[in-house]
Amino acid sequence: MRKILTLASSVALALAASACGGDEPADSAGDVAGVPKVVVTTNILGDVVVATFGDLIDVEVIMPAGADPHEFAASAKQATAMEGADLLIVNGAGFEAGLDGVIDSVIDGGTPSFSFADHVELLEGEDHDDEDHDEDHDDEDHEGETEAEHAAHADHGADDPHLWTDPLRIADAVTALSSVIGELPGVDPAVAANRAAAYVAQLTDLVAEVKELLAPIPPDDRVIVTNHEVFGYFADRFDFVVAGAVVPSLTTNAESSAKALEDLADLLRTQSVPVIFAETTQSTQLAEALAAEVGGDVTIVELFTESLGDAGSGADTYLGLMRTDAQLIADALLADAVSGGS
Repeated sequence: MRKILTLASSVALALAASACGGDEPADSAGDVAGVPKVVVTTNILGDVVVATFGDLIDVEVIMPAGADPHEFAASAKQATAMEGADLLIVNGAGFEAGLDGVIDSVIDGGTPSFSFADHVELLEGEDHDDEDHDEDHDDEDHEGETEAEHAAHADHGADDPHLWTDPLRIADAVTALSSVIGELPGVDPAVAANRAAAYVAQLTDLVAEVKELLAPIPPDDRVIVTNHEVFGYFADRFDFVVAGAVVPSLTTNAESSAKALEDLADLLRTQSVPVIFAETTQSTQLAEALAAEVGGDVTIVELFTESLGDAGSGADTYLGLMRTDAQLIADALLADAVSGGS
């Protein structure tokens, strides 16, 4: 377990070193004369906005495919684009931690903004009720922790920002966003509302499709372990239980403790959990080391969690991401069910 913790620290340092913005925005239609400029922070929400309102506005997306939204830092050019937008669209609920300072500054400077998190019913993050996380702890309980381990403890009870893993919550936010888009110069409010209604219909169909993909999974097998706490809304919508996470935190900035890893290893053994669902935006090394520590036939399956995939990945749009993840989850859990959990 000590080796796993050492590996966790090394991976965290490597990821932090790579989490910086590029000189160019990730996706931009270019400034179009007379068309409102809308800047979106994450590429997942950027795709939602383009798919819904792309013919009415000029959209620039800040984060490229594969970026870790918890750590991504904007370049000076990207910060300027955010400041000059007619509307800045963010995920909210503390998700874009590396952009918080820029977002606050831009909004304080008068740039209109819209937060998806302000228009959906948010879930609270899991509160890991063990000896290390007693509600009555004081600062002395966490002396000697790394900053990342403290972050993992501090977000207990915080709002879960990973709202896009439930398409119906995205539908609620898109409906609210249509009114804001409809107020932009040159945009017909009725057209914006119609665009939103059409996309909401696609999201409703998506939920039915995902449910159909997941339907063969028996109730007792609907238990998942993830890389970090990213699938709360997915579990809530599609009747799963998130039994644990390699990094028991709402953010990838955190690190796991020795006790958390030991508890998770015990859970994997005692409940015969067959899969750890990792993430395409994070290294799989810690998950692989944990699987090796547990032994047996624990497999690692990478999901598209906080970023779209590259072209051809099946996850280069939000709708595609949800379908692809649902298929990967179904394939992994059904394979174990067919083999009898061996």
